[in-house]
Amino acid sequence: MTDKFPRRIGGDGDGPAETPTERLLREAMTARTSLITAHDLRPAAPPNRRIRRLRPVYAVTVPLLGLAAAMAVGVVTLHGNPVADHDHAPPAATVSASPSPTPAATPTETPSPTATPSETATPTDTGTPDAPETAAALADDTPSSSPTPTNKATGATTGPATPYTFRGVKLKVPAGWRIASDDPASYHLCLLSPGAPQDATSRDCQPYGVDVTVFDTDSMSWPSTSDLDRAGGWAHQPFCPVWGNPHVPAAGEQVTSHAPTRTTPTVSGRPARKSQWQDSCGTSSFTAQLWALPKDQVFVSAIGLKDDYQQGLMTIVNSLDVSGHVAPYSESVGVSVSGLKPGQQVPNDGTPVEFSVTYKNTGSAKVSGAKAVVFYDSYAAPVGQPLQGTLERQEGADWKPMDVRMLDSYSSLQTGLPVDLDPGQSTTVNYRLKLAAQDTPGSFSLTARLATPVAESYTVSGGTTLQLQVIAK
Repeated sequence: MTDKFPRRIGGDGDGPAETPTERLLREAMTARTSLITAHDLRPAAPPNRRIRRLRPVYAVTVPLLGLAAAMAVGVVTLHGNPVADHDHAPPAATVSASPSPTPAATPTETPSPTATPSETATPTDTGTPDAPETAAALADDTPSSSPTPTNKATGATTGPATPYTFRGVKLKVPAGWRIASDDPASYHLCLLSPGAPQDATSRDCQPYGVDVTVFDTDSMSWPSTSDLDRAGGWAHQPFCPVWGNPHVPAAGEQVTSHAPTRTTPTVSGRPARKSQWQDSCGTSSFTAQLWALPKDQVFVSAIGLKDDYQQGLMTIVNSLDVSGHVAPYSESVGVSVSGLKPGQQVPNDGTPVEFSVTYKNTGSAKVSGAKAVVFYDSYAAPVGQPLQGTLERQEGADWKPMDVRMLDSYSSLQTGLPVDLDPGQSTTVNYRLKLAAQDTPGSFSLTARLATPVAESYTVSGGTTLQLQVIAK
């Protein structure tokens, strides 16, 4: 240290003549710094963990009287030159105030103003639809015991994915992800993200993981293709999939569901359907995503998953190979509808809308014991209220009411019309739909299927779905 008054930050000239107090401070600091040697600045041992980049740490110890120290804070400003190379940050040095090293507090790590790939950006609870996430290096691949990863910048994978087969469906498990359980009797496979708690199980798949569901028959539980059209189709029970705080809604806590955004991507080389919801539970928002391969009855869901892990989610979806899974849809029967067209408006004043459905065996084997079923579902407005109208099937000169609320209920097959079809044979069934005044304007789906009961489920030989609009009259 020189005998000149320390320069002020950003200044180039000398300061004013020093006062006796300032001279006392300068001489005391000069005496103390002369006691610090290179040995005192050398780390005792190499670091045993990865160190994040730090700003230069300026530290100095001034053992003066309390009054003099307080004055120094307002008067003296020291310029420090960083000793460490910032491209490879070593541990911060501890400055001792005496020749013998004494325990000192470790300087607090201060992140750089500009985020770098090795630093963690604070993620939000709301996912970004199908957006590729920003690639970033992970400081640690070990899942944290806390739901929020402490050393991870994003969910970008840093290693090769691991092939895996579940119920005949092949997929790849991204690096850092883990399988929560592998129950052959279950239709669900849960893949937990790197940010999931270490003690998480398949019950914690929402929001910490991705659920791959493979059904052997047409789905009778969540998820199903009809869930793709419902405002609340992302959920199968009252639950708040909030990252870091998944819970059953508390009294007065409102779960808000909106109509989904629907797309038709290609998955495993086949036409698929995807629905995405932006919803909230109280003050916490979240994203829910659901993919479906309807003919194969294969589903992938991510409910509440952080957008950090979108890349891992897409790795799972894009790696699906369903060629080894026996699809419950044989598609041996063609189903066509006349008298209705997609988007057609249906009045809610009880006016009957007649249409017909033709079922044709396009396969080489006879279809026996099947049921012709028409049902409507996924009424989008108001949320949670089913249609109040009626659907009837013509039998001779009479019209017979049908159980049409949802084919997912096995009882709806009991009212279906029995159909046996030889190869090339077809049959046509007439229906009429009447909506009531309680059916407020909105949209709903109308599905026609030829299904065969199997035990407590069914297989589908063919089907088609139309989206219709309710209008007020």
